Amino acid sequence: MRPALWFLPLLLVSSASSAQEIPATESAKHIGENATVCGTIASEHTATGSKGTPTFINLDRAYPNQVFTLLVWGDDRERVGNLPVSGKICGMGLITEYRGLPEIVLREAKSWYVPK
Repeated sequence: MRPALWFLPLLLVSSASSAQEIPATESAKHIGENATVCGTIASEHTATGSKGTPTFINLDRAYPNQVFTLLVWGDDRERVGNLPVSGKICGMGLITEYRGLPEIVLREAKSWYVPK
């Protein structure tokens, strides 16, 4: 009996699409998808007075006109590591929507990188 290998092309297509970098300006079209979103850090703010001490890294445009946000909760900060404060960054994970804007929650160091 031959092993069922029909799923291999689907697996290859699926992993190739998840590796694609999406510009922050196009991330709203990909809500609900696991993806890599890249952009230029436009602003960063840690809300020390808010529950969970969130850090917001806004890409391409600064708050309140941001197009995409990388979010790091205070409890995850150590696992995420030191993020850059300027330049380009890519975040990987599930793109969700909060108050009408796309975001990815970073939970560990392997969920982000600085592109070359």
